[in-house]
Amino acid sequence: MAALTTTRQERGQAIAELDNQIKRIDAKTYEVKSQNGNGVYEVLNSSIGWMCQCPDHIYRGVTCKHIHAALISQAIRAEVAINKVIPKIDVKACQYCGSTEIVKDGVRHNKHGDLQIYNCKNCGHYFTINLGFKRMRATPQAITTAMQLYFTGESLRNVQKFLKLQGVKVSHVAILEWIRKYTKLMKAYVEKIVPKVSDTWRADEIRFKVRGNMKYLFAVMDDETRFWIAQEVADTKHSHDCFNLFEQSKVLMGKQPKTIITDGLNSYSVASEVVLDEAKHIRHIRLQGDVHNNKMERLNDKIRDREKTMRGLKTKNTEILKGMQIYHNFIREHEGLNGKTPAEACGIKIEGKNKWKTLIQNASKQSH
Repeated sequence: MAALTTTRQERGQAIAELDNQIKRIDAKTYEVKSQNGNGVYEVLNSSIGWMCQCPDHIYRGVTCKHIHAALISQAIRAEVAINKVIPKIDVKACQYCGSTEIVKDGVRHNKHGDLQIYNCKNCGHYFTINLGFKRMRATPQAITTAMQLYFTGESLRNVQKFLKLQGVKVSHVAILEWIRKYTKLMKAYVEKIVPKVSDTWRADEIRFKVRGNMKYLFAVMDDETRFWIAQEVADTKHSHDCFNLFEQSKVLMGKQPKTIITDGLNSYSVASEVVLDEAKHIRHIRLQGDVHNNKMERLNDKIRDREKTMRGLKTKNTEILKGMQIYHNFIREHEGLNGKTPAEACGIKIEGKNKWKTLIQNASKQSH
């Protein structure tokens, strides 16, 4: 029996190493092609264990080669190598060329304090450790703390009260300006980073208010890593087409998915046939069962909670929604990802304890 098990494992390994033999439908469902090319077997990770439609599993009750192939494929996905590191800006190195040949060269005096100026002997650039926060009255710690509190659900006035307890006197209007400024800066930076998303994506829409008028946020998310890929605000639900949303998703990810899961909205079907023509479109959605959209519903709940705190959004193309996307992807750790952020699950590592600061400084550095 041990020899047979080894043989099945080896055959499963051989299947996993071939291209286009395994198709991931969702986190628990795979389609594995038969080695003789005569069919496709559904492999499901059910509540009672792994199951397969093939005769070997049904009649012998063993872990067949198709299950082994799915397990190997799953393990490969779980061990995504970090292919992009967003480094912590180090004072010991030049922020322009990375050289350690730097010396202190004077102090800049202003009413908010003194800043040490450094000079790089290698490239000649002068710089301070305040990269990304120049001419800001508040410290980087205060600004990034405000952003963290705001995107975890606090109102602007509650953030203001917290900062006041820390000795930082600032208006709620100024805090909103910080959020808008740095969200815009980070958005331009992170959109140039291509994450390793899976071949199964999800799309859904949510209602929210802009100055009392009902709007709809259409969003696309990667099924495996929960990476929020793209978003689009529409005035209507049923008459809105999703061509731009799907095209934007495809461009940002550098590919199109093999499977797209949505609800029954006809706009998704029309757009997927044209823009995501290589993808299988699954419209069978329910909250419980073989295919559902619970992951998108959790994202929608977060957006609803944020909207309640804000008492509606002020503008249709607000930077706040982009900031929520950045927070979801790069800052917030998800229990469903074993404590990782979606970015980390996609092979993107942000160094430093303060990820907001690391993102802002790298974005500022690139914008120069």
